[in-house]
Amino acid sequence: MAKKPERGTELNALGQPVGVAVPDWQGATRPSREVMAGARCRIESLSAETHAEDLHAAYAKDETGRNWTYLGYGPFETAASYAEWCRSNEDQPDPVFFAIVDSTTDRAVGVASYLRVFPELGSIEVGNLSFSPLLQKTPLSTEAMYLMMRRAFVDWGYRRYEWKCHSLNAPSRAAAKRLGFRFEGIFRNSLVVKGRNRDTAWFSITDEEWPAIQAAFESWLAPANFDADGQQRARLAEFMPEAAGTSTL
Repeated sequence: MAKKPERGTELNALGQPVGVAVPDWQGATRPSREVMAGARCRIESLSAETHAEDLHAAYAKDETGRNWTYLGYGPFETAASYAEWCRSNEDQPDPVFFAIVDSTTDRAVGVASYLRVFPELGSIEVGNLSFSPLLQKTPLSTEAMYLMMRRAFVDWGYRRYEWKCHSLNAPSRAAAKRLGFRFEGIFRNSLVVKGRNRDTAWFSITDEEWPAIQAAFESWLAPANFDADGQQRARLAEFMPEAAGTSTL
């Protein structure tokens, strides 16, 4: 009896396992800088003039500077030096940087980007995440990640959405798992960052997984899931499909 192909494979005419056919694949759309708006935040193209002052003030609330440990840039001693960094990155084609703006205060509280963008392959990464204390562990931060994910899959047609981080960055790895990304492994000696070796942990969500993950986000973000004090009634994990956040290994 012929062996059944593994999931994600087909057999060709010679009986050899090959990848499943993608007959209608035309490529994805290159990222644009259109605003992404949700109930709690909006994500808009990073601008030194518009966002640098707010962002530097928000980052200053991290008095220890620990939020810069695993980033390839920062910390910034002055608002002027941070504004210069923003100016040098605000018009880059890859990474494409965005500011995350709190809709209640109308102030920028974090930064994110799309990078390693390959429209012809349908692969895109979210990264350069720099969340100030005003953004960390809030529903706003989850909504921001959902909006960026939705734009990539729904509007631009990507097949693969990546998250990568320093293998020692435990908070980032936990965030990836919570958001439904599946762990794919460690790339050893992949980078040198701030003069130190970085082994990189890889995570992803695919377009086949996205519809169930989208439904989970929307259920968690719904007003009914939060009480009068803004506290969640159910955790995001309770809405996620069983495989979300697990390892592919």
